Amino acid sequence: MQNLTELIREDMKPALGVTEPGAIAFAVASAKKYTEGKIVNVHVALNSGMYKNAFTCGIPNSERFGNYYAAALGAVAADSEKGLESLADITPEDDEKAAQMVSDGLVEVVMDHVGSEITIDAVVTTENNRCKVMIRDAHTNIVKIEKDGIVIFETEDKMYRDESRKKQARPVIHGYSLAEILRYVNTVPVEEIAFIEKAYTMNLELLKEGLASDRAVFAKKLYRENGNRIISRDALKTAQLLCNGAIEARVLGLSRPAMSITGSGAHGIIATMPLYAYRHANEDKTDDETLWRATALSYLITMYIKEYSGRLSAFCGCGIAAGTGMACGLAYLQGADGEKHTKVIQNMASGLTGMICDGGNHGCTMKGIVAVDAAFRATDMAMDDICIENIHGINGRTPEATMKYMGMIASPGMTGTEKTIVEIMESKK
Repeated sequence: MQNLTELIREDMKPALGVTEPGAIAFAVASAKKYTEGKIVNVHVALNSGMYKNAFTCGIPNSERFGNYYAAALGAVAADSEKGLESLADITPEDDEKAAQMVSDGLVEVVMDHVGSEITIDAVVTTENNRCKVMIRDAHTNIVKIEKDGIVIFETEDKMYRDESRKKQARPVIHGYSLAEILRYVNTVPVEEIAFIEKAYTMNLELLKEGLASDRAVFAKKLYRENGNRIISRDALKTAQLLCNGAIEARVLGLSRPAMSITGSGAHGIIATMPLYAYRHANEDKTDDETLWRATALSYLITMYIKEYSGRLSAFCGCGIAAGTGMACGLAYLQGADGEKHTKVIQNMASGLTGMICDGGNHGCTMKGIVAVDAAFRATDMAMDDICIENIHGINGRTPEATMKYMGMIASPGMTGTEKTIVEIMESKK
């Protein structure tokens, strides 16, 4: 069972801005450091999810947005040693240099296929060298580096080249049932999961950055609705502010990181901050230990669904996967048993599955607002033993099956939807 602790620990990572621009900049910066001389061309090929998610999202420390500028900043000044925070030290001068590169036509970014698994191929060509960096399956997972046609690094795990083997590999989280996950959450020594506290601290600082910014309009509206307080006794209004104020700050590219889960800062925010809000709005009913356990459950349910849907797909994993995880966490804070958690999952599957992802952008804030409302309502219904029964729609005979079917709607179910979304976005260039 303690494997689940390591699963959470390894997946929780700080991410500055929307994860995809950071990953693009990281890939380009990783290639550039093996080259010398003046840059002639930067070429980045992405899967549809990567391409779409970075298409119009804000970039940390930049006045620009989108794929091209993320790639250009990777070539100009990103620090590959900082992983998903590679853009943390960008200056206004760097931003202008990157803009000039784009203006000069030195940057190309293309979508090379429709797919939910992460792929980034970044090629930096200078007057002296050409280096290609290949990333697969996770935003910073470099599997191969070629310099001037010679392979200088290749991961020992060749599974990334064997698609049939990859599809047969069973994700660790799918080796556990909901009952086993709940048993772990209830019995894991609390000090073993105390590291989860970092997520609330980091995401709360991101929210405050948003409230201080003139660009964040949703955060200020939600703040007013919460009585001009960050924490009030109204759990839902506090949850909306903490969650979606932080998401807005993130998609605008403000300069503080989010604690990501499953490679996404927005997933990490949704999976945690409504639970933090509920705990502090109901201080007389719950405590920090219960909050940590509820958050561990939220993370694991999010992972369970995401391993079926793929890291990046046509459905909004933030709302659907992380929203379902968060709803289970809310139920846990209210003392739910396994049967009630099953009902929560069925309510979320019936109500929210199908919400599309049209990239990392300001619209993520609105999707987060919908997800929080849905999770509170689904939990409230389930706690009163009201749910959409498993004979209906995509609900399965077991909670594990329901979560599997939720993921399958995205991949392979929404492949055509993904293509249409990208076509619509490109038509507005």
